[in-house]
Amino acid sequence: MMEELEKGLPIEEKELELRMYFFVPYNISPIQQGIQAGHALGRHCLRYGRHDPQHIIWDFLEKWETWIILNGGTTNDERDFEMIPAGSLNLIGDQLQDNDIEFAYMVEPDLNHALTALSIIVDERVFNRKDYPDFVNWLLDIKMTPEGKEEAGKNNPELWVKLRLYPETQQEMFPEYYKEWVRFMGGVKNVFLRELTKDKKLA
Repeated sequence: MMEELEKGLPIEEKELELRMYFFVPYNISPIQQGIQAGHALGRHCLRYGRHDPQHIIWDFLEKWETWIILNGGTTNDERDFEMIPAGSLNLIGDQLQDNDIEFAYMVEPDLNHALTALSIIVDERVFNRKDYPDFVNWLLDIKMTPEGKEEAGKNNPELWVKLRLYPETQQEMFPEYYKEWVRFMGGVKNVFLRELTKDKKLA
């Protein structure tokens, strides 16, 4: 099932808006946060676009150019016995790598070689919640008829509250609908990126 979800739906004719998100430490100045994000952007271009004129980074720079700098928390590359990093910014880097997301990063020599920025490019299915609603809203507003919603509510009065409070149950309770929603969202990577960015505050 996951292999099918990875593919996502074919991108529609409408061109999807792109944004670049940066995660930076909370405890450096706003100016430094912007500088470190700029470093990460440059490294993103070098890492992925240097030898690929068709890479998405060029579409982003030519057509969109919207930066979102988010508070990534702490930076600390020490790890515990389970190899979990102490720094939340470092943990985000691990999560991006584990989910096979393209990202670049900046390690600042003048700050004891600390990780100071991570960069990713996302399309609007990650951040446009109006046209690409979360699963429960998609299920209620797009897929289910009023009669279906009412009938499901009768059988389980707390169903919709439960689904909102405990997202991990969504796939278990509505596996086929969830599979369709993941495809609508563009695949499991976009679903992961939506979860990663949704509760992060601006730096």
